[in-house]
Amino acid sequence: MLFWEFIYTVFYALYIVLVIYTSGVIIYQKSDPVKSLSWIIVILSLPYIGLILYILFGQNFRKRKLFNRKGVRDERVKRITANRQLKQIKNDINFLPEHLHEFKKLITLNLKSSRSILGVNSAVEIFFTGKEALDSMYNTVAQAKQHIHLQSYIIEDDEIGNKFKNLLIKKANEGVEVRLLYDDIGCWSLGTSFKNELSNNGVELLCFSPVKFLMPTSKANYRNHRKILVTDGLIGYIGGVNIADRYYTGGNFSDWRDTHIQISGESVAALQSSFLLDRYFIINQQFNRKKKYYPIEVKENLDLSNSDEHIYSQIITSGPDSDWAGIMQCYFSAIASAKKDIFIVTPYFTPNESILNAIKTASLGGVDVCLMLSEKSDTNIAQWGTMSYATELLEAGVKVYLLKKGFNHSKVISIDSKFCIIGSANMDNRSLEHNFEITGIIYNSKLAKKVEQQFRKDIPECRNLASSKWAKRSFKNKLKESLARLLSPLI
Repeated sequence: MLFWEFIYTVFYALYIVLVIYTSGVIIYQKSDPVKSLSWIIVILSLPYIGLILYILFGQNFRKRKLFNRKGVRDERVKRITANRQLKQIKNDINFLPEHLHEFKKLITLNLKSSRSILGVNSAVEIFFTGKEALDSMYNTVAQAKQHIHLQSYIIEDDEIGNKFKNLLIKKANEGVEVRLLYDDIGCWSLGTSFKNELSNNGVELLCFSPVKFLMPTSKANYRNHRKILVTDGLIGYIGGVNIADRYYTGGNFSDWRDTHIQISGESVAALQSSFLLDRYFIINQQFNRKKKYYPIEVKENLDLSNSDEHIYSQIITSGPDSDWAGIMQCYFSAIASAKKDIFIVTPYFTPNESILNAIKTASLGGVDVCLMLSEKSDTNIAQWGTMSYATELLEAGVKVYLLKKGFNHSKVISIDSKFCIIGSANMDNRSLEHNFEITGIIYNSKLAKKVEQQFRKDIPECRNLASSKWAKRSFKNKLKESLARLLSPLI
């Protein structure tokens, strides 16, 4: 009996030491106070379990550089090109087309924070449904001649998943280089037979950051949420659409809305670079920067001829491999720059204080801020967390619309009918702080207006949230929202 009491005392003393040490580490990191306090509460209120949760999900790998780009060839090329553009923007007033001068600060920020090269594109097409996007992606893959690079957070063994699987195998058998990246958590339910069929038929199938929960250095909290398709280095896609039936048919929802873009031009090189960098993280293998992977290199100077017809854009990546939270900083700067109106569509809204204050400040300053969410979500706790912000948004004058028909998975911002941002990043803590994400900022008024027109088109399908009615919701719902809000920095 005394022996087991002694063992218990030793383990308990060790646990107390670990709790004190971990709490000290959290405080010493000087991160977001709300997030730090949330983790300390979890550790103290959930003995042993809280400590394990922090080890698995709470560590800041951006600061610890566990995902390191140092020495990667593509990253070096990006750095050189970005620095060259920064120097030209600073020293040559004619480097930027006249209509981009007002975005100089935002362009400079993106170049510095995430080396997002300003590219000239011949075409950018926006798809406002998963069905349109997946049909276009399928047709593009079918026409590929040299290589197909496809990356998806979710791939499912369903009709759409098998449709793409069979096409990828067909293209591999035709001699096309086919590479497919997927995230281990996002594809948790994807069966071995599905994967083996791809691997055994010439498709390079790679899993990003496999989760090993018994490993203390597990990066389970840092997922690759990017959705990228590049074919022959000429055509690229990014956005919110994964490879699964629900993105095509709606699944459990009557309708599943999403937004995806197709790019033709210099910015495809940035998508290619992101894909190959993620591949490097998995197998530690670099490609020579061959012409076939980068047939459209960014020119020394921007093409200013027919500049009104060109579409200028920057591809922004962020994650634990980057020095800065580039997408979050881009969102903040874009919102703060608005003079007339802001349109935001996001499936999950649990932003950090910087983004939240930028939105409220813009609205209080006279900018017409419109936020579209879904009335029902695919995740209850995320929905409760999202709705916990409604009261203060309404008090600041933000117009909040809840889509009644189906679920809107789009991640879109449009500012002043002048530029728009479309990609994989939700306006939540996970996307802005933890996940590997990718988004495109498109400096084109026609496309920005197209995004805004779609927003207005959807308003009749929404419930306009009113402060008076919202204040009368049940105590039970208010409690759920409060608890979810407390946990939002951690989920």
